[in-house]
Amino acid sequence: MLEYILRLLILLPIIGAMAWGSLWLWKRVQMGVPLTGPRPDQPIQMVGVLPLGPGSKLAVVEFAGQRILVAVSRNGITRLADDSQGDFHVD
Repeated sequence: MLEYILRLLILLPIIGAMAWGSLWLWKRVQMGVPLTGPRPDQPIQMVGVLPLGPGSKLAVVEFAGQRILVAVSRNGITRLADDSQGDFHVD
């Protein structure tokens, strides 16, 4: 019986930490936050993401020197504005 309680005391925190870590990682991936820093050799960079609700968010993407505002939802991606047309600017 003592062996069972010792196993329980050791394994329960490990399982709890694994559950918490997987939920933290899932939330980070769902929000669109990159897990690594920006790579300068990539032609597309994610500038910022604003979650609006479950499954929808606004994102600013930089491509070829232009910043593009897109809406991302479960149905697809829609371009809302880009800075070359003077629709928005970032201070």
